Amino acid sequence: MSGFGFESTAAEVLAGVDLNGRRAIVTGGASGIGIETARALAGAGAEVTLAVRDTAAGEATAADLIASTGNKAVHVAPLDLADQASVRAFAEAWDGPLHILVNNAGVMASPPGRTAEGWELQFATNHLGHFALAARLLPALRAAGGARVVAVSSAAHLRSPVVFDDIHFERREYDPWLAYGQSKTANVLFAVEADRRWAGDGIRVNALSPGGIRTNLQRHVDVDELVRTATAANGGVPIRWKTPQQGAATSALLAASPAVDGVGGGYYEDCREAEPNRPGTRTGVAAYALDPEAAARLWDISAAATHITW
Repeated sequence: MSGFGFESTAAEVLAGVDLNGRRAIVTGGASGIGIETARALAGAGAEVTLAVRDTAAGEATAADLIASTGNKAVHVAPLDLADQASVRAFAEAWDGPLHILVNNAGVMASPPGRTAEGWELQFATNHLGHFALAARLLPALRAAGGARVVAVSSAAHLRSPVVFDDIHFERREYDPWLAYGQSKTANVLFAVEADRRWAGDGIRVNALSPGGIRTNLQRHVDVDELVRTATAANGGVPIRWKTPQQGAATSALLAASPAVDGVGGGYYEDCREAEPNRPGTRTGVAAYALDPEAAARLWDISAAATHITW
């Protein structure tokens, strides 16, 4: 549909796209594919805010993006997705319309950890933080008169559905990969339900897998182990690694390409809407990640947990 694929870069996807007058937020915009997503958006003329935990790293990244794109409208704001007070403060400080929200930040296969609320850290960061951020920025997204929200998921969603009976590993033994997979499934379910609810306001929401990219996202991971398990899950076919620029391409497509105007509630990989997953492979989308009943159930649980009212 888009004409782009595995090897496409974010810059190629947005070549010729004019985003002047558009405002974007990229969470985790100071590392990995977040940098390249922000670079592509800024290069197309958007005003870009890097929402980051480490503001010093954010300022260094912003300087690099300004120098490389010539776009001086690159800003930095503090955001800790594992801290609901930080999410609330970020949203309350935002002023004016928001055209693009890229929920990019995340933590992968981390050691056991909990937030102040007792939530499992990966689910709290990857899903609940982004859920609350998007919900609290809803007035700004509505004010844009046409906005896009992008949820960066992963092929790791194939590792686990959302286990509603024990989301926070209170009764089952903690497994970092199951926790990560569950949080990535939650990202897709968020896109399904958010698009259903918000499309009437001109807000379209999609999820994606960026592919395998070597970044600091893997700081908690033995990469050799990751390669072994992913290869086994893919029927013995090894991972094809992407550059960060290639890894950011599908995010850029869903954030701003006219190729997906009016499209929502989907899951994309390699700049195309994904096919259903075939057992024994690590491509495509699991049926449970697109299940509307699970999406609605997760939405209600997430809204109650983060004290979001509509």
